Amino acid sequence: MAEAFDLNFRHLRALAAIAEAGNISAASRLVGLSQPALTQGLAKLEHQFGAALFERRPQGMAQTAAGQAVLVRVQRAFERFSRALRSGRANRADNRLTGAQVRAVLSLAEAGSFVGAAEAVGLSEPALHRAVKDLEALCALPLVERRGRGVGLTGAGRRVARALALGVAELTAALEESADRGGRLAIGAMALSRSLLLPATLAALAQKAPAAAIDVVEGSYLELVEALRDGSIDILIGALREHPERDLVQEPLFTDRLTIIGRAGHPLAARRAGYQDLAAYPWIVARRASGLLDRWQELFDKARMPRPHAPIHCGSVALIRGVLLRSDFLTLLSPDQVRAEIDAGLLAELGSEIPDTARTIGAITRRDWYPTELQRQFLTELREVARDRERNSEI
Repeated sequence: MAEAFDLNFRHLRALAAIAEAGNISAASRLVGLSQPALTQGLAKLEHQFGAALFERRPQGMAQTAAGQAVLVRVQRAFERFSRALRSGRANRADNRLTGAQVRAVLSLAEAGSFVGAAEAVGLSEPALHRAVKDLEALCALPLVERRGRGVGLTGAGRRVARALALGVAELTAALEESADRGGRLAIGAMALSRSLLLPATLAALAQKAPAAAIDVVEGSYLELVEALRDGSIDILIGALREHPERDLVQEPLFTDRLTIIGRAGHPLAARRAGYQDLAAYPWIVARRASGLLDRWQELFDKARMPRPHAPIHCGSVALIRGVLLRSDFLTLLSPDQVRAEIDAGLLAELGSEIPDTARTIGAITRRDWYPTELQRQFLTELREVARDRERNSEI
């Protein structure tokens, strides 16, 4: 099974020339390759993509449907690569970019050392050094800097690596789509999505796309959004931001209700609590720099009441449940996240003077994202599950 770094970048660039010229002879002159070399290169690409990219006809060569789809992805990939190299003073340097250079920088960014990166990709350390230096020369920028005993990417290096990673993601998508492997999907899951929305969606998707490979990465928004920008995550599911960054697109799915949760036998469970009552008990709240923590703070700040003591900051719903069940701690949470415990009579929604607060749950993607068929299918299932939830909540 071919991977993105198995592809020959020079042969990939030639696909557009073949499509434009309509024959190998003219295309070989456009790309500076001999006809035999280009013919062999195309045959290898078709084997790697698992599909015929061109139909051979007496009057010339015409793209197949698979070939058209692959070319779109390849052109998007090389647009990313060009953008990466334009970070410096490079002039048409993308024509000299190689897969080895891209792989070297991305492995170095992940490993943090030349030794670790060389081991990860199966190259010698001198070969990895050389590939990184060649890419620095193409970019006309320093990409790597020493950090103690290791190395890290410079600011320019991080920008270049991100654009390169997105280009590799496009090539990976082209391989998946053309060979009809079932597809791959990487989902970033914030807390609420992991309780009901995502499990129901994945169960429905698995029935329709049983061969799909799905990777779910859990974390907070701040932990996941950079992975989304790097292309290692395709879609981020969770609470939407009030002021999203311009490079991201947010799609609302449903409105979630946040309320005060405590154990069923909590001293405040039998009455309507006031601000002073709530301040008498410790709280477990979301981690710093999270939207949920901001909502909790606003509940008290808008009422000009002091915030209660919150000794535990945590993003794990499992841990929050465990603390609530064993103590008089309180928390602000969606009832859906602890629905099983509420239905079992272990946890309860506590009535209070503080009004419930709402937040919008949805999907976040990159603005220039070009989804695969599997990714589009996932979004379709996700929207249907969200609509079912909204319909059920209205009954």
